Amino acid sequence: MPTEKDVLAALSTVMDPELNVSLVQAGMVKGVRVDGGRIFATIELTTPACPLKAKIQADAEAALKALPGVKGLELSWSSQVRGQPQAAGMLPGVKNIILVGAGKGGVGKSTVAVNLAVALAKHGASVGLLDADFYGPSIPMMTGLSDQRPVSPDGKRLEPLEALGIKVMSLGFLVEPDQALIWRGPMLHGALQQLMRDVNWGALDYLIMDLPPGTGDVALTVSQSIRAAGAVLVTTPQDVALADVVRAKHMFDKVQIPVLGIVENMSQFVCPHCGKSTPIFHHGGGRRAAELFGVPFLGEIPLELAVRVGGDDGRPIVAAAPESAVAQAFLAVARAVAGRVSVANGARAPAAAVPATS
Repeated sequence: MPTEKDVLAALSTVMDPELNVSLVQAGMVKGVRVDGGRIFATIELTTPACPLKAKIQADAEAALKALPGVKGLELSWSSQVRGQPQAAGMLPGVKNIILVGAGKGGVGKSTVAVNLAVALAKHGASVGLLDADFYGPSIPMMTGLSDQRPVSPDGKRLEPLEALGIKVMSLGFLVEPDQALIWRGPMLHGALQQLMRDVNWGALDYLIMDLPPGTGDVALTVSQSIRAAGAVLVTTPQDVALADVVRAKHMFDKVQIPVLGIVENMSQFVCPHCGKSTPIFHHGGGRRAAELFGVPFLGEIPLELAVRVGGDDGRPIVAAAPESAVAQAFLAVARAVAGRVSVANGARAPAAAVPATS
């Protein structure tokens, strides 16, 4: 019959396809027990939104079933998101900060940000959403929290609001809805520092930060203040949007923030009556840009009326209609983003756990 040593040896041949290391080497095997030829093992994924869990499971089962004398197999699954250490006192409980940016406005960046946050939460992660788009804070409306205000029980730190399974903070909660923010760099810097440092975010696997469009002061402040896991760039397919995403990519390169990949939003219009797809803004530009930069293409989001309605009503499509095709597209993007973050954190993999006693 197989021994625990045999089981670990078999699992050491099973690779995590994204980390490109074995499950044992990555510290993902957290418990092994053999009882009368039956194998019990626990595999801890690096994110609950693992995009390749099915392949890892199939490969692990095949490797273990090939051992001589195996009479049964039971794999258990868990997840533990690994993170990047943040500056002391800034965001100590946040494992990974993911920036969502765009080279220009009007490409649906905030729509992608809020649905990405909700999608990661639906996959089982603990998620926060910080609206850093100070000139057009739309997250309060898109999360259905426009009429609420954060409180500070201790008079020092604000408690983030909660909706849709995520924690939310925005400057829009702290100013009048019709107030124009005519701020220069130092004021933006101070406000962003406060929304990070003076908010009780608690323990989060991912903090999604919705940046202003373009290449201005906020992105520079972020790069100087925190260690981001990376940035997700949002574009639409037409050439004018792609020209701007080129500039955004170069900006993140200059401030040494890795680009996790590109999302093509409004990739094609889907008629709500007949279901026919029409590439109003052209199609495939996001994928071509990703190939040009040598970064992952994270997915296409179709242009659907339900996405706009959900954003206006405070019910993002991932929450309002999770089984719909467009919600599934967002969920797939979330898995792709989580996978890229795991790759970025791969070097911080913990040592493998000691097998359980048989």
